Amino acid sequence: MPRKGRVPRREILPDAKYNSIIVHKLINKVMKDGKKSTAEYIVYTALERVAEKLNLSPVEVLEKALENVKPVWEVRPRRVGGATYQVPVEVEEHRRESLGIKWLVDAARERARHRGSYTMEERLAAEIMDAIENKGAAVKKKEDTHRMAEANKVFAHFKW
Repeated sequence: MPRKGRVPRREILPDAKYNSIIVHKLINKVMKDGKKSTAEYIVYTALERVAEKLNLSPVEVLEKALENVKPVWEVRPRRVGGATYQVPVEVEEHRRESLGIKWLVDAARERARHRGSYTMEERLAAEIMDAIENKGAAVKKKEDTHRMAEANKVFAHFKW
């Protein structure tokens, strides 16, 4: 923790093609080893594939998918008198967005291990389609998180 107060959030600029901050965050999350142009190609191709199937704009597609993936509740550990409780807390908006994007990308990366060797564009497009239809690994992760929060709502009075 810094000694001189809170560190301000960095301003993220929108991406070049769709002028969207969310798309830019997705590109940054997909990027590996600083290969941004490769990540841009993957994201743009995946979004265009899904948008083509649904007859929507690519940004709308991503926003719909993220809306179904972003968690509202999560559990945080809280130590009280020697015992550690999982306390359900509401997720802040910026964290909701980043968790949703992270879960989408992680689920797309996991697809390779289970269903043969697809390209990352195909896997990301498939995961976005599943998220729009409220199924898939990313949505399951959200539901598991909510289920955990629901199961531990008894400890909500420990919220700080």
